[in-house]
Amino acid sequence: MASHTQVHHHSSTSALSRTTRDGSGSSSSSSYSSRHHQHPHSRPSISRDSTSTSEKGRRYLSPLKAPRSLERYYARQNVTSRRPLSTAQLNMELDPLWQDLDWAIGQMLIMGWDGTEVTPQIRSLIEDHHLGTIILTAKNLKTAQETAKLVQELQTIAHKAGHPKPLLIALDQENGGVNSLFDEDYVCQFPSAMGVAATGRVDLAYEVSKATATEVGACGINLMLGPVLDVLSNARYQPIGVRATGDDPQEVSQYGIAAINGIRDAGLASCGKHFPSYGNLDFLGSSLEVPIITQTLEELSLSALVPFRNAIATGKLDAMFVGGCGISNPSMNVSHACLSNQVVDDLLREELGFDGVAISECLEMESLAHDLGVQNGVVMAVEAGCDLVLLCRAYDVQLEAIKGLKLGVENGIFAKDRIFTSLKRVLRLKDTCTSWQTALNPPGISLLSKLHPSHMALSRKAYDDSITVIRDKEKLLPLSQSMHQEEELLLLTPLVKPLPASSLTKSILQAKDAQMLAPTAHDKWLHREKGAIMSGEGVFREFGRSLARARHGKLLHTSYTANGVRPVHENLIHRASCIIIVTADANRNLYQAGFTKHVEMMCSMLRTRGQKKSVIVVAVSSPYDFAMDKSIGTYICTFDFTENAMHALVRALCGVFVPKGTLPGTLRKSKKVLKSRQHWIVEEFDRERDTQGLEELIKAVARANTIDLGHLENMPAGCFELFNKDVEEAHFVVRNSSTHALYGFAATYFLEGIGILGAIFVDPTKRNVSVGRSLHRRALRYLTGKRGVKKLQLGTTFPGIFLGIPIDEGGVKNWFANNGWDVQFPKRLTNLIINDLSNWIIPEGLLQSVQRANLSFDLIHGLDNADLVLDLVNTHANPEVLELYRSALQETKACGIVRAKGPGDAILGTIIICRPGSPLSNFIPALVPIGDEEIGGVLAPVVKSGLQDTLVLQGLTLMGVRQNKAHKSAKTVLSWVQDDSYEHVMAMGFEIMQAYEEVTNAPDNWTDLN
Repeated sequence: MASHTQVHHHSSTSALSRTTRDGSGSSSSSSYSSRHHQHPHSRPSISRDSTSTSEKGRRYLSPLKAPRSLERYYARQNVTSRRPLSTAQLNMELDPLWQDLDWAIGQMLIMGWDGTEVTPQIRSLIEDHHLGTIILTAKNLKTAQETAKLVQELQTIAHKAGHPKPLLIALDQENGGVNSLFDEDYVCQFPSAMGVAATGRVDLAYEVSKATATEVGACGINLMLGPVLDVLSNARYQPIGVRATGDDPQEVSQYGIAAINGIRDAGLASCGKHFPSYGNLDFLGSSLEVPIITQTLEELSLSALVPFRNAIATGKLDAMFVGGCGISNPSMNVSHACLSNQVVDDLLREELGFDGVAISECLEMESLAHDLGVQNGVVMAVEAGCDLVLLCRAYDVQLEAIKGLKLGVENGIFAKDRIFTSLKRVLRLKDTCTSWQTALNPPGISLLSKLHPSHMALSRKAYDDSITVIRDKEKLLPLSQSMHQEEELLLLTPLVKPLPASSLTKSILQAKDAQMLAPTAHDKWLHREKGAIMSGEGVFREFGRSLARARHGKLLHTSYTANGVRPVHENLIHRASCIIIVTADANRNLYQAGFTKHVEMMCSMLRTRGQKKSVIVVAVSSPYDFAMDKSIGTYICTFDFTENAMHALVRALCGVFVPKGTLPGTLRKSKKVLKSRQHWIVEEFDRERDTQGLEELIKAVARANTIDLGHLENMPAGCFELFNKDVEEAHFVVRNSSTHALYGFAATYFLEGIGILGAIFVDPTKRNVSVGRSLHRRALRYLTGKRGVKKLQLGTTFPGIFLGIPIDEGGVKNWFANNGWDVQFPKRLTNLIINDLSNWIIPEGLLQSVQRANLSFDLIHGLDNADLVLDLVNTHANPEVLELYRSALQETKACGIVRAKGPGDAILGTIIICRPGSPLSNFIPALVPIGDEEIGGVLAPVVKSGLQDTLVLQGLTLMGVRQNKAHKSAKTVLSWVQDDSYEHVMAMGFEIMQAYEEVTNAPDNWTDLN
């Protein structure tokens, strides 16, 4: 169904398909061998448009330019292109016809139906109920020619029925995985919004949007349901995925406005979506519940609302799609955004100044029908300020909605004037994008055939430029560089649902034996379809054949499922020299992540035995699958898995071009350190001179910060100094030489090639005057100047004052990004606590699970028996964690190490235990007692990757907590839990204390620090 109405998955197992029939596939193995075939590509010309603005973003400006191709066509039809609307038009007197309530209400509804032909029901809605806007979906469309014919028939029905103005015909055509119209002979496929942003070219967003809009416009479409203006604040877990541009509000604004200009210059109206945001939703579980926005209005204003505000300010955005999500924050409690006047009238219109057409979410969604009923829903939508109310396809529900609007007027819930206000907006929109001359005579195939060659060249260029190589540590690309022609290449792909914009989808739709799949509860909200297509491994079969032809070599191909690594996979892995693993939204389809890590581990073991086993991971949907997992040495992103994207991937793998795409958003921020306007003298820390000033500075920072830094209040100034022979440290201050007060402090450490910025403190009264930048600049000059420096790191475990950037403080993260750090892919580190250890009990079933897994645990003290422990930590953790372990082993009376062992006494994981009052509390503020309460520590769990790693972590933590309890600790702190593992220990009774993001960068990010 239409993607604008609900957030769509872009994953393999939760596809973007808008159909209800589907086929099934099974895992199989195949091999291909063929010859290379290459196509040339050309660079298209660029046309540009200047952006006009409006006073305060409130006045609706409507001058739209049609593309030259359409202008020539319209000239032949004696049609004028879009012109500015006069004040008189904006305040127009309505034709007497519209005084008929039936006619007026019909213009306030947008409806669709199932089927590729006009049905009696949709005809009746147009003729008898005066329906003014129709939404078309993939279910209505076959080819471009048939689409133009269908739209022409709909407009003819409206014209004969006496409609004063043509129908608005709306369509989702976002590109990537969300296209309603597919015709490989006449309609071109282009990358998704994130794929276009990966090229780094805003002008390409304009070209692609203009090309797409021109094509669908030739078929009679006049309202594009796009662009997507959502800011992907929580990139890893949001199903909207690659439909969004990225996580940077300003970048989303740039690409969104470029898309609006492209749509406008193609002669169509645009509709921004999904207001107020689908970029950071919390899903609650039940199919009757809707996801909610939990951010405050202030937080939304600083991020999610920025692209909407900027798009509105151009005066060029014609319509806004208002989502159906809930909002729950201290100032707003809304069950459905599109039904709330706080969202539509207050926020969208009053605050942001939008005077275009507001379109509601589809009111056929299950949660709304269950909670309110459709009649109440349509009344509430209009009362909230929506001008067009969407009812997707059910005829009985659509009739109920019409009745509901009439009852709303009859019951005095809203006056006729409210209907007329929306009617004027809708009629005004129609005047800007259609007329009877154009509506009844769509250009169709005659125009599309002329445009197709240049659009195909643009598509190829866009896809090639979007391919992104995030890492290639072992220089495996191109394949000809890392493997011989006679060596076998293995392709492992998940079972996926093909994207709507593919010939494969079309063929499956037409298959007689297509079977239905029951959707999950999550899918029921995300898709209005009651099923989806499953193609088996077919979607990647042609990719495998193309890759085999291109490299003139043998390629083995098999699929994988949630059943994990099977004997067939193991046999093929042993045969192949290089393994390509394809993932599609592995963060939400966790079996893909587990399978990929298992295969990587197998290959790593085989490499230690001298076998050649290269691994390449390709993310064909969300780029965040393994973006933060640096154990995946070669990682490529394509942003969708349409045929066009797969062909571009083949060209990239085979060296036809060098991929130049980058992940959009904060990662692309300038690497140059911003020049400070003020320069403060930075001196080295002097213990005797600066200790008292540092303690006062720390207390001031702890008290003044917006996030909870209370654990720093009792922290001694000396905790920054390790006095460790294996760690070089240098600390810096900005101070008042007259009063000896410290204005700022920075701590740095260097060990084993890693330069660490452990902390920066700035006096709250001296912020925004470049004290922090001066300290940062001096600290990085020191670290980048160290001989043998390989990487720089924000945050440190030892000392554990800041494990990284505090996760709740977005301003700090932006500050570091503006000072040259790539902060897109941090590692999450979490400190957790059990506040009442005396009443804590072992979770039911945990001990039994550990015993069934054949795990054993022991406790060691001192360095004599620690070689295996230190080897494990050295292999699987940062160097400063290794120093923490060494320090703990030396404190034989206060600290110990718990080891987890598997069969054959193989060490699977370790964790540090420390008693209350341990010397380690001098370096880890979370262990400092508050009042008389003693705090025990369970620190730095290090666990090998494997099938039992969660159980190993829980077992180690359990042993540590039991030891703390035996030592009469009142509380237990668990420190340095990596990535998402904190969820597994929260199930044991822990609560989050602090969460951080550790960031690592290459030193060459900072080349100008002098």
